[in-house]
Amino acid sequence: MSLTPSLFPELIQALIATIDAHAEEVTELDQAIGDGDHVFNLQRGLQALREHAGEIAQLDWVAAWQKIGMTVMAAVGGASGSLYATLFIALAKQGKDKAIDLSGFSEAFLQAVEAVKQRGKADVGEKTLLDVLVPVALALRDEAAAGKPLTEILERLCAVAAEGVEATREMLATKGRASFLGERSKGHIDAGAKTAQLMIAAIAEMLQNAQAQPT
Repeated sequence: MSLTPSLFPELIQALIATIDAHAEEVTELDQAIGDGDHVFNLQRGLQALREHAGEIAQLDWVAAWQKIGMTVMAAVGGASGSLYATLFIALAKQGKDKAIDLSGFSEAFLQAVEAVKQRGKADVGEKTLLDVLVPVALALRDEAAAGKPLTEILERLCAVAAEGVEATREMLATKGRASFLGERSKGHIDAGAKTAQLMIAAIAEMLQNAQAQPT
């Protein structure tokens, strides 16, 4: 993978911008069936990462993922903080034994998402961010194994993420505060799945632009 952590400052700005732009929409989703603090927690984590962006930009991928995970763990409350910290710490652990090319990353990411499943004691179909992360991780592995170009892979991942978000609408929530609503949790998109999709789309756009720039 020719893309390096030197892109991190620009990447974190893109994530902050997309979450800020959709903050009101996501908060309404979260207030409908959750605690209403998801966006606040996510913004706090992203701001903490921005403070460390220069340092992270100087690291290799494995060290960068570890630093991201530890920073999120320290800065973010709620379930999302724990799950995203787990994702990046597991990604660092899995990445140590793999070449950090597209194929190696796809395998490490899939295993990191598996760690999130274990940490959250959840899986696809339970109206959580895993309804985005799991299908995206599987699609990334399959597309990378098929040797697809990065531009095509990113387009596919964005489509899969959007499908995952929409699928949460009619799911029955079984985790977190939303689970107490029972059948009333249906008809609402999960806020955590929505922000996961927004961030994946922002990352994809930024990587597309980075790939298009002359080296």
